[in-house]
Amino acid sequence: MSESYLAATVGKPGLNIAIFLVFVLITLVIVFWVGRSNRTAADYYAAGRAFTGTQNGVAISGDYLSAASFLGIAGAIATVGYDGFLYSIGFLVAWLVALLLVAELLRNTGKFTMGDVLSFRMRQRPVRAAAAVSTLVVSFFYLLAQMAGAGGLISLLLGVEDNKSTFFDGQSLVIAVVGVLMVVYVLVGGMKGTTWVQIIKATLLLVGAAVMTAWVLGKYGFNLSYLLGDAVKHSPSGEKILGPGLQYGKTAVSKIDFVSLGLALVLGTAGLPHILMRFYTVPNAKEARRSVVWAIWLIGIFYLFTLVLGYGAAALVGPETIAKAPGGANSAAPLLAYQLGGEILLGLVSAIAFATILAVVAGLTITASASFAHDVYASMLKRGNTAPDSEVRVARRTALVIGLVAIVGGILANGQNVAFLVALAFAVAASANLPTLLYSLFWKRFNTTGALYSIYGGLGVSVVLIIFSPAVSGSATSMIKSANFHWFPLSNPGLVSIPLSFLLGVVGTLVGRRERGAETGYAEMEVRSLTGLGAERADVVAARH
Repeated sequence: MSESYLAATVGKPGLNIAIFLVFVLITLVIVFWVGRSNRTAADYYAAGRAFTGTQNGVAISGDYLSAASFLGIAGAIATVGYDGFLYSIGFLVAWLVALLLVAELLRNTGKFTMGDVLSFRMRQRPVRAAAAVSTLVVSFFYLLAQMAGAGGLISLLLGVEDNKSTFFDGQSLVIAVVGVLMVVYVLVGGMKGTTWVQIIKATLLLVGAAVMTAWVLGKYGFNLSYLLGDAVKHSPSGEKILGPGLQYGKTAVSKIDFVSLGLALVLGTAGLPHILMRFYTVPNAKEARRSVVWAIWLIGIFYLFTLVLGYGAAALVGPETIAKAPGGANSAAPLLAYQLGGEILLGLVSAIAFATILAVVAGLTITASASFAHDVYASMLKRGNTAPDSEVRVARRTALVIGLVAIVGGILANGQNVAFLVALAFAVAASANLPTLLYSLFWKRFNTTGALYSIYGGLGVSVVLIIFSPAVSGSATSMIKSANFHWFPLSNPGLVSIPLSFLLGVVGTLVGRRERGAETGYAEMEVRSLTGLGAERADVVAARH
């Protein structure tokens, strides 16, 4: 590919926009159609618990496979090879933790949000407040990364430049459009509409990745060895692209940093609020377990596709060409699509990329709005004395506010390095949410003080360490390149914040007074979580509290 090719817009922006609009129109029709049946809080928050395990598994894969998975991992493999594929492994292994420790127990114990599980046998108001704060922080930073990523895609796919001199430019307009669409999906469709958008998006993503994978392998006679050999030939790193250490093995700190990142990825997934909320959309724990099995298969197959797509981009496009493209490593998959199928395939891939962003931000928005309405408004402010209709109205208003904040935040973060935002989301989820969930489910002595220590401590430590890490300042890839105030050597705090959060949970429990209600409630919680007796059913819409 020539330098002039890189300078120009890839493909035809009009075609890319047209294909994307077709997807938007189809999904809007579906959202309006299914949204007509939203009559109760259970319908709005949990889709009436009416989805099968298979449907929910496809939706979970749609929720989990974000733009970072589709564009980021393929680009990482194309540029740093084996080290990039380790992201895929970390993301996939994380689902075993979700399957074995969280999915079934969470579905049996909770109702709509993570706060339901944590407050099951503890003092409701402080624990729900902490759960809501953690949920909103994780969701916001995950949401911010997706919104800012939408702006980054525009420069390559649609030819809209980022004007640094003004707050609102072409890319900002696209970020605003994404924000408005996600709010429409959530307001009109609720969890039902969002789930169907995620199912459609997951199907498109898997089919698109499968077609590109077969196309790449077909060019090499379906011989993976030939493909890897060609990738080695076109990579400046040569054979090093096939082995570990190209990115994370250069120094002792980088090796520790990779362990820290891997720990956050593996443990963070089981604490991501928008993933946990998906377990409530099925009628029982058996279907929750089945949905995770389906998600593991679909996500695992997709990550195998990324291996071929990444090395295919290295072989057919070239790491140097990818690095010079407007979107950097994130341009690997679109550039590969253009190399394989020209403007048509690029248009389809660009539509899938935007569909990916839309589906994920919709899931994040409904999770954050549900947490505020259910945990803060209904359970704390109204002390459970509120009609489901008024709770849903508050959730919808909250979604509007979240959409506005996400648009403004995405515009402000556009053009910045947003990798630290995703790292923060996983670090907070792994540090604050997972230890508290596991202690609540498996430790009888665990009390309210321990939960507050674990959530607020894990949240505070992970945020502080990331602020003072190389992810924010002090390196060429930092968000603030002109400053250097970092003193924490690791880019991801997981290796420190996760064990510390588990420790804080123990310390808080021992320091706090014994709660007889929490200990006696543990027996009921244990029976309910393991057997499903008393769990919320598809036909149960009344609030338990």
